[in-house]
Amino acid sequence: MRFTAFALDRASQALRRGPSISKLVVLFAVSSGGLVAYADSRLDNGVEVSQGPPKKKVVVLGTGWVVSPRNYFAFTPLLPSVTCGTVEARSIVEPIRNIVKKKNGQVKFWEAECFKIDPTKKKVFCRSNIGTNLDGNGEFDVDYDYLVVALGAKANTFNTPGVEENCHFLKEIEDAQKIRRSVMDCFERACLPNLSDEEREKNLHFVVVGGGPTGVEFAAELHDYVSEDLANLYPNVKDLVKISVIEAGEHILTMFDKRITKFAEEKFQRDGIDVKTNFKVVKVSNKAITMTNPSTGEISVPYGMAVWSTGIGTRPVMLDLMKEVGQAGRRVLATDEWLRVLGSNDVYALGDCATISQRKVMEDISAIFKVADKDNSGTLTVKEIKEVLDDICIRYPQVELYLKTMQMKDFSYLLKDSTGNGNKDSIELNIEEFKKALANVDSQVKNLPATAQVAAQQGQYLAQCFNKMKQCEENPEGPRRIREPGRHRFRPFRYRHLGQFAPLGGEQTAAQLPGDWISIGHSSQWLWYSVYASKQVSWRTRMLVVSDWTRRFIFGRDSSCI
Repeated sequence: MRFTAFALDRASQALRRGPSISKLVVLFAVSSGGLVAYADSRLDNGVEVSQGPPKKKVVVLGTGWVVSPRNYFAFTPLLPSVTCGTVEARSIVEPIRNIVKKKNGQVKFWEAECFKIDPTKKKVFCRSNIGTNLDGNGEFDVDYDYLVVALGAKANTFNTPGVEENCHFLKEIEDAQKIRRSVMDCFERACLPNLSDEEREKNLHFVVVGGGPTGVEFAAELHDYVSEDLANLYPNVKDLVKISVIEAGEHILTMFDKRITKFAEEKFQRDGIDVKTNFKVVKVSNKAITMTNPSTGEISVPYGMAVWSTGIGTRPVMLDLMKEVGQAGRRVLATDEWLRVLGSNDVYALGDCATISQRKVMEDISAIFKVADKDNSGTLTVKEIKEVLDDICIRYPQVELYLKTMQMKDFSYLLKDSTGNGNKDSIELNIEEFKKALANVDSQVKNLPATAQVAAQQGQYLAQCFNKMKQCEENPEGPRRIREPGRHRFRPFRYRHLGQFAPLGGEQTAAQLPGDWISIGHSSQWLWYSVYASKQVSWRTRMLVVSDWTRRFIFGRDSSCI
């Protein structure tokens, strides 16, 4: 989902550990939530003392996963738990100042919103929502030498009429708190006298639009909240409660293994959660949700509260930046494999706001052939290919993925299949045969998912690159360049998938881990508890989250409308 507090904290730690980037002086972090500055300089009686030659400034746009003016980091994977009181809002947030005070050097924090980026002049324009300057508009600008854009994304409404006005989103702490109050308001309204059963049923119909991980987890949390806590507090209306999940596709949780999808749909059916697949929402009013289905046509369903969780959209400041760098019309900002924004200099991007545009093998096939053909014979032997194979696999990870998918032990088996020559050692290929051998490897090029796990790894990778920049300029560690001499400074970013969870309620969670390992049930729920507790930003938030879980087991969830 978003550029995480965890990622920024790890990135900051990495910046402290290794040798400093050549000329790094300030680390800034700005989102619509805030701006953090980390300066590698000291103050002597109020006067800044320079430490060595002038250092370059790195500006990082994005302090957390959520998009809001704020002075804290939030662990957004637990937002569904906040909506129902399983975890308190303050338990999953860490003030930015608590984090930056641990960093060496002069540290500043400015709570501001970035509204414009000028990559030509290397300036970031910010606006404070809590104070004004002499002109009264609260605006200021920050110049940079390197810019890291990690502004996250906003909810995607697909321009559906009425969504912005009538639906809740689940992207930030304030959203979760509003949902929590709205749930309780629906129950209190349903208990008022002089209401018909039809009006009570409308108030207690909770609709979740979107069958992805966030929507499914919220529906499961809400079902547990109603069945375990609210049913005891509102016994007269408990049988009128209905929870519906509306999904435009054929199944929910389509990004998970089919076994998990099937289990989730069957469990929701047992729990009484109505899963409507192949339904597309076309309009939302303050009274009803209108949707279409190929078999039923257009129908309208009255509801009491609706949560919209259908994916992510691009923030306006990112759309403007994409125009500036010649990427107008794209859905997200495109970067290369080193997270450098295409069409700009010294600008990097990571998280939900960007996607890696992986270079295709077939785009460089002639250049690859030329690099491998050292004797200029016009043909390649297995030995010549093996000499550059490591660099090819690092530069084009889809080659390795294709071999794994096709269950080929090594690259020579790919060559053997294309030539029909059973003797691997005697294989020689001309340019056309080489193209034929690699014709299908680009089928393994896929965009990375917009998850916190991706953003965290990208943040740590980029911090390590900055730390090693001077060292790698002198001794490059990346693969050899294909279209020009020399080697790349760094190895390209490689995402390592560590697994994913789907809490399904009733103390049951589905876990999909590397190696096609699937676990569903109560044991996976305890694994989920362990992982999410360990991913908290500080020991303070870890203790708060664990204590909230313990409190819920003993006393139940709080139903106050605070």
